[in-house]
Amino acid sequence: MNHRNFYGRIKGKSLNAAQVRYLEEDLPKLSVAGITFEENPERNLLDIRELAGGRKIWLEVGFGGGEHLVHQALQNPDVQFLGVEPYVNGVAMLLGKMRDAGVSNIKLHMGDARNLMDVLPEDSISKAFLLYPDPWPKLRHHRRRFVTPEHLIPLNKCLETGAEFRVATDIEDYVRQTLKEAPKAGFEWLALGPEDWCRPWGDWISTRYEIKALRENRTPHYMTFRKL
Repeated sequence: MNHRNFYGRIKGKSLNAAQVRYLEEDLPKLSVAGITFEENPERNLLDIRELAGGRKIWLEVGFGGGEHLVHQALQNPDVQFLGVEPYVNGVAMLLGKMRDAGVSNIKLHMGDARNLMDVLPEDSISKAFLLYPDPWPKLRHHRRRFVTPEHLIPLNKCLETGAEFRVATDIEDYVRQTLKEAPKAGFEWLALGPEDWCRPWGDWISTRYEIKALRENRTPHYMTFRKL
C-alpha cells in the first residue's frame, strides 16, 4: 500500500485456523510477483506471457468472498483469471473456495488495484468485472470510489479494444456516477433497454453482497460497457 493513499478495510474479524493455513500455504504460490512498490519500484511491466501462458486474462477488481471469481474460473477453464482484493479476510475465503472447487486458473494480488494497473501492459486484459464495489456513500467520499478517472482511465489502458467491462451495484448514486464517468474514460454503455441493466448476465452467480442488498430491499443494477 506504500506510496499511495489507500481507503478501506484491510482486515476484519480474526481468521480461523484453516484460513490462516490457506494464506500461509496457498497465497505465496498464487500471488503475482512484481506488483508492489517494494518488489518493483521502477514499475516495470509484467510479462503477460509468463503470467497467462498464452491464455486470455480476465480481471476481477475487489472479489469480496470470491464466489463469482471461482464460478467464472470453473465455467472458463481456458481463461487465466486475475483477482484483486486488499481485504485479507476476503482473500482467505477465496482460497478456501478454490481448494474446495479444485480451481487452478486464478492468480491473485492482495492489495490495491491501482498498483496492479501500473504494471499491466496495454491491451492485456480481455474482460473485467467490478461487482458490488465499496459504495463510499457519503458525498465527501465519492472521490474514493473505483468509478473515478483515477481508476477507470488506467483500467481502460489495460483492456483490449472491444473488451467487456461489467459493473454491478445496488447503490443508485453509484449507478449515476458510473454512467457519467465511464464514457469519459473511453467506455461505451451497451444497454439498449431496461432489461439490459435490470437483469443479471446469463453466466451470473449471486454473491453474498447481492443477497444482502435484496434482503434490505435494494435493487441490483447490471451495467455492461465496452472499451472503444
